[in-house]
Amino acid sequence: MASPFSNISPVVKNLLIINLICFLPYIFLNGDQYNNLVVSHFGVFYFASPLFKPWQIITYMFLHGGWEHILFNMFALFSFGPILEYTIGSKKFFNLYFICGIGAVLFQMIVQAIEIHSLTGSFVVTNNTPIYDQVVLQKVAAIYYGPVVGASGAIFGVLVAFGMLFPNLELMILFIPVPVKAKYIIPVYIIFEIISSAGVFGSDNVAHLAHLGGALIAFILIKIWGIKRPNSYY
Repeated sequence: MASPFSNISPVVKNLLIINLICFLPYIFLNGDQYNNLVVSHFGVFYFASPLFKPWQIITYMFLHGGWEHILFNMFALFSFGPILEYTIGSKKFFNLYFICGIGAVLFQMIVQAIEIHSLTGSFVVTNNTPIYDQVVLQKVAAIYYGPVVGASGAIFGVLVAFGMLFPNLELMILFIPVPVKAKYIIPVYIIFEIISSAGVFGSDNVAHLAHLGGALIAFILIKIWGIKRPNSYY
């Protein structure tokens, strides 16, 4: 019996390996140690935060906040990535993944900047910025000192690109007993993210806007690159 990993594409394989290696500190350190030693340096923070470092816009993609987080992302990468990589080529897939990951967090920062401006009248808060409302202060602090980690922005880019190129490919989804076409599954997933980012389901500490940013960047890239749907998948 052939191994399910035998046909895995090279970029996807290396991304899986790197993500799993970067998850080891989460396994072997306790929560405070992981946050202080790893997340505070390699998770990404708001651009005006004293904790922000330029390399974080790359390194944040390889950190995850728990087993469910990494398993979902890596399962999606393993399931959809190889077909997409073999179709568009390893170089374009590599570019797509990282451009979507970087674009996702930049999109998140733009929205955060707009939120901070609406609260304080400025995009950057300093010690001299007068904030007297405790609720406003807590919201600003949450943005400045709340890290974003995870490959979800890049993964959403992969999902959208896959849906654009293979809309009629039927997929088996957990808890759904019949195959469903990609063009129905992926839009529903994105709509769920939009609803979640609007706070309909309350606060869940997930960077939904970064997910949407990755999805938007993927849509734009596929259009700019002019990649067409493979005829064999119509």
